[in-house]
Amino acid sequence: MKISGRVIDIHQREIYFAEVIFENGIISKLERIESGADFFILPGLIDAHVHIESSMITPGAFAEIAVQHGTIGVVSDPHEIANVMGLKGIEFMLEDSKKAPIYFWFGAPSCVPATNFETAGGILGPSQIRDLLERREIKYLSEMMNYPGVIHDSKDVLEKLLIAKELGKPVDGHAPGLTGENLKKYIASGISTDHECSTYKEAIEKIELGMKILIREGSAARNLDSLKELYSSYPEMLMLCSDDIHPEMLQKGHINKLISRLVKEGYDLYDLLRSCTINPIEHYGLEAGLLRPGDPADFIIVDDPSEMNVSETWIKGKQVYADEEVKFEYVKGGILNRFNASEIRREDISVKRSGNKLRVIKAFEGELLTKELTEDAGNGSLVTQNLEKDILKIVVKDRYTDHPPSVGFISGFGLKKGAFASSVAHDSHNIICIGADDISIVNCINEIIRLKGGLAVSLENRTDSLSLNIGGIMSDNKCVEVAGAYEKLSSQVRAFGSSLAAPFMTLSFMALLVIPDLKMSDQGLFNAKNFSFTSLFPE
Repeated sequence: MKISGRVIDIHQREIYFAEVIFENGIISKLERIESGADFFILPGLIDAHVHIESSMITPGAFAEIAVQHGTIGVVSDPHEIANVMGLKGIEFMLEDSKKAPIYFWFGAPSCVPATNFETAGGILGPSQIRDLLERREIKYLSEMMNYPGVIHDSKDVLEKLLIAKELGKPVDGHAPGLTGENLKKYIASGISTDHECSTYKEAIEKIELGMKILIREGSAARNLDSLKELYSSYPEMLMLCSDDIHPEMLQKGHINKLISRLVKEGYDLYDLLRSCTINPIEHYGLEAGLLRPGDPADFIIVDDPSEMNVSETWIKGKQVYADEEVKFEYVKGGILNRFNASEIRREDISVKRSGNKLRVIKAFEGELLTKELTEDAGNGSLVTQNLEKDILKIVVKDRYTDHPPSVGFISGFGLKKGAFASSVAHDSHNIICIGADDISIVNCINEIIRLKGGLAVSLENRTDSLSLNIGGIMSDNKCVEVAGAYEKLSSQVRAFGSSLAAPFMTLSFMALLVIPDLKMSDQGLFNAKNFSFTSLFPE
């Protein structure tokens, strides 16, 4: 079979008319011609780091929408489902991914649980990590979030790193804000990437120490604008990733839209394409094709590199998307879950005042990092929300062993009424809720308990929700259905006063203890800078 058009040759860094000839899924010849169809043929795109579970759909459903945007493969860390279900969760992802034709390159989650300061549903020790990394389909050791463990020579952490080194598998990093000697030690342990850079200066320090930078543009953390100038000096050290992308954003575009955006801003097309083709393939040792004779016939057809609207996607010589139709059928599988929680009452989330000052989490638009505020605790016997100052309650309810909820206070979400909650709460996925009043908080949390996982929005006596029946973090429905329900709930949160672009996504990271400064565990308020619990009331 052959297709002719304008080939974007990322190796020769030129565009020319050519015929792409392939058979049995392999490109046999790339032949220059005088003229051809007025569209562009280029290698398929790769997301270098994504948690599929954050899209709230299964791998197969993810594939159905990803091919429409020219994504032929994803480097995926299944640590979300692993934190809920352990090895059973990883096996689910592996089996479901086989039902779709795109490439899924999975990693072995290095931090399950992410910390010992929260309640989780799964544990992966060194022996389980070895078993996973010995499998051909497991390509790397997933992000080492426990950077204090690396720096302070945790036996368990070092053993996992040594196993990866022994088996020749790369190790992904996760080191927000890490600098100086601690950064050098972290990199010297064999960790070779980082997707947590939020400033140009931070990225430069890591690159100069030999680390590859994955520029992240997801639903909550968006670092592209801060880091895009790296393309001017270090294109060989960069990859593009979404990390965590919610369904409504995935519905609209993926890596293709990042390329389009940067091409329009004047960045070099070949450098941009290199970062989502050659660089991840070489770094992780992936099998995907790069539009060369002898490679798998993995390529996409677009209207214009500055728009990156995809008209066709081909994987291993098979057309998987064309004419605005997905050309494969994904048949969803079974359901698995782990959910053990009882309903709560208003008195369960009351906070008795034991000081004049109050520690408050400060959240920011487009950032996973938070800051610590100190506010007036008020004069009453109970500490309550202060809507004028945008101080809301944040509640985390353990869903594995049914412990009582922990309660703190947060600013940055802007709610003037109501509450919203989710069982997507990185990384242990307990129930997390933020609210302007206690009744709405209780209603939200109890709705998620009733569903055994999902999202909920509540105001007074009305509660709306979305069921996530797989591990409490994914739905077995299609992306368009989940995206529609998700957008409706997000609109309701914004109607309550929140100005955040992705309030549910930002909410989900307020329990991620490995990212500074202040976060909320199901066991209490947590200071991620010194990796310890802290009091609501400063002395």
